[in-house]
Amino acid sequence: MLTTKCIFRALLAVKDVPLTAPIALGLKHFPLPKQYGEIEFPERRKLKPIDKMPQFPPNIRAPKMQKRLRYMRGPEVVHNTLLHKQYAMVATRGGRLRWEHFEVIRLMVNRMIDTDRMFAIWRVDPPWQPVTKKGQGQRMGGGKGAIDHYVTPIKAGRVVFEIGGQCEFVEVKPIIDKVVVKMPFAAEATSQELMDKMKMREEKGKQLNMNDWSFEYIIKNNMGGCHQWISPVDRRWFGKHR
Repeated sequence: MLTTKCIFRALLAVKDVPLTAPIALGLKHFPLPKQYGEIEFPERRKLKPIDKMPQFPPNIRAPKMQKRLRYMRGPEVVHNTLLHKQYAMVATRGGRLRWEHFEVIRLMVNRMIDTDRMFAIWRVDPPWQPVTKKGQGQRMGGGKGAIDHYVTPIKAGRVVFEIGGQCEFVEVKPIIDKVVVKMPFAAEATSQELMDKMKMREEKGKQLNMNDWSFEYIIKNNMGGCHQWISPVDRRWFGKHR
């Protein structure tokens, strides 16, 4: 008899406990898919092949050229914006692109993008600057060497190629990151939104800066006679693009 009463009391105690539903149950609220609007797709959605060297008329000899390092030193002031306002690979330092680098970019990007909803375009010129080289074991003198290959000089901030279409930055960034590793200069994957935020951050930093003795102010006013020993690069870009 006592055992039966104990069982009934246990059942009544369990019955009084409120039941709580698991948190996972219930209605889900997912964000709406992104509306891309009207995107203009080019006729050729893949990167086209690049010529290995410029074509000259048959009666003109290919001209030689000096190194001209100024072509890849300093910031890019022309091709530093996105035409399609989506995603791109931007160089963060100067360098040179050879034909082999163009081929690496073309093969990797064309293989990884989905041409049904994505496209890619070049933003740099084909190799045009000649680089000379003498043969192995030659003595000094004898004039300038023969043309070995052609390159395209790149400045910091130059857009190398763009990727656009009905896609997100999350799926484009891994593609560009794999290409960045193969480049002879530092580069990064960026988007129009990131470029706008960076520009706003720089403008806000200049407005909130309360230090009047900036590096630019010191160089412009030749404080401490810095023009006698400072680098010409710093005199022009004030500590940037070294």
